[in-house]
Amino acid sequence: MTDPFDRYARQMSFARVGREGQEKLSRSTALVVGLGALGSVIANTLARSGVGTLRIVDRDYVEWNNLQRQFIYTEEDVRRRLPKAIAAKNHLQAANADIRIDAQIADVDHRNIEQLCQGVDVIVDGTDNFEIRFLLNDASLKLGIPWVYGGCIGAEGQTMTILPGEGACLRCIVPDSPPPGTTPTCDTAGILAPIIGVIASMESMEVLKILSGHQDQVSRTLNVIDLWDNRLRQVKLGNVAGNASCPACGQRNYEWLDGKRGSQSAVLCGRDAVQLSFPDGDPIDLTAFAEKLKPLGSVEANAYLLRANIGDHAFTLFGDGRCIVHGTSDPAEARTLHARYIGT
Repeated sequence: MTDPFDRYARQMSFARVGREGQEKLSRSTALVVGLGALGSVIANTLARSGVGTLRIVDRDYVEWNNLQRQFIYTEEDVRRRLPKAIAAKNHLQAANADIRIDAQIADVDHRNIEQLCQGVDVIVDGTDNFEIRFLLNDASLKLGIPWVYGGCIGAEGQTMTILPGEGACLRCIVPDSPPPGTTPTCDTAGILAPIIGVIASMESMEVLKILSGHQDQVSRTLNVIDLWDNRLRQVKLGNVAGNASCPACGQRNYEWLDGKRGSQSAVLCGRDAVQLSFPDGDPIDLTAFAEKLKPLGSVEANAYLLRANIGDHAFTLFGDGRCIVHGTSDPAEARTLHARYIGT
């Protein structure tokens, strides 16, 4: 009878993984939040490495400009306007049918993050904004689940691993979310594909260490890499947790998880678009909305979302009521356009 672990033979040949480590991977569950550039590479790596269950979550769909750096997706995914979670699941399951893929189309926030974390052994950051990262940080600390942070812009990236109770957390080094306009974005600085591969690989390696039973080998530094200027910097974080000045790990003030912080609109990096969320809203009937909007412009729809082009703007509606307003990066204008064409 064929050994189901034969596909991982080269990985198990690495002595510090071995058969025992591979079996631990197969029994593990990883939550990957965000399936853009970093998240899609991470999910692909973990799936091929044999992590038994991947819970993958993303709120968006695949677009043409994603293909430059989001390596898992194809032109057909764009043509079909597939949500990233669905497209990623299709490709991951085709690469490894022996693992379980739990794909969820969702906007991660304080209302659903603890449910998403149920039963997971590690949380992995594939997002592009600090609001969600602070939320992940709070959830990690409260629930005692390790998480791996990563971010990229231009040709530079950084990553660190947070082990609750064993070292610094994200808010020890970034106390608060940077004010809008004070940090570079994909729009202003661009992004090169190679840095995505480097940071995603570093994040994935940290996950494999944790899940294979080698948490003592995880990095205890903030790693900053600039591929254009050929620089690598490592900032030592120490092993002492509970920094008294840190609002999260020191003071246990989980304000992002408690819903005291965070917005209901998000400017989408590099998209000239704003996502609007409506926490108290009900699920919507996409078929009915498609009929409603057809007299106003062109409408395309599938089982997951609809896209309406109306005048100089486009609207992408999801079944949970979220809407991405294209053609503006101003949240106030986005809300006005939504109220005009979609309804309050």
